[in-house]
Amino acid sequence: MSSTRGRWPVRKLALLLYPFTAAAVAINLFMLGLMWQAIGLPALSPVWALILSVPLGVPATFLVARWVRGLMDEAER
Repeated sequence: MSSTRGRWPVRKLALLLYPFTAAAVAINLFMLGLMWQAIGLPALSPVWALILSVPLGVPATFLVARWVRGLMDEAER
């Protein structure tokens, strides 16, 4: 019995998941900034990692929401 009633659209999932995805992007950017030091580049500060994660979190969130929607569809089958 597959119905679309109660089905979460990708957009709604993205809104719910954005804070978590943007935080994950910020952590990864900060860690990347730390690794940059090994090749002589300056480190990325935590503040800049957070600032950059705001716009970079949008496409990442869309991809995560599509992935979660696919998992939910698979679980319903």
